[in-house]
Amino acid sequence: MHTRITERPAFRLVGHAARVPLIHHGVNPHIQQHIASLPVAEHERLKALGDTEPAGLLQVSADVDADFTEGSELTYLHGVAIADGAAAPDDLDVIEVPAGTWAVFRIEGPYPAALQDAWAATATEWFPSNPWRLRPGPSIVAVLERADDFSTATVELWLPVERA
Repeated sequence: MHTRITERPAFRLVGHAARVPLIHHGVNPHIQQHIASLPVAEHERLKALGDTEPAGLLQVSADVDADFTEGSELTYLHGVAIADGAAAPDDLDVIEVPAGTWAVFRIEGPYPAALQDAWAATATEWFPSNPWRLRPGPSIVAVLERADDFSTATVELWLPVERA
């Protein structure tokens, strides 16, 4: 797994949030419906607001069940990262993210299968062989490149970590 560890100052995630069920395999139709409900112009507005890493349009999962139980609810936010203290438009949902350490996994391949496989590999391979553990905070997927039909993609999975 191509992984890097990075320190990030506090930042904010802003966008459109919805409560959705956790689905481990395949496309989550609830998330797909949430994103499809946003006008095309809104994606452009969000992209213009983003001013810090992780860059680009982000897929954020927050308030996830500690056991990652299939079907449990989580908060999904389709949005961008902005600097701590930057103004967010009143019509957007905001998740405050404290300063901390992140493990960033770069993933390429069929989407969303490659991402879901990488998620599983972090738990079964990466965390057991590295001196890190998850800490509270959202998980973030930054889409770096994708096919027009989103059948393949290059993404970064950002996980909040601390020394074990």
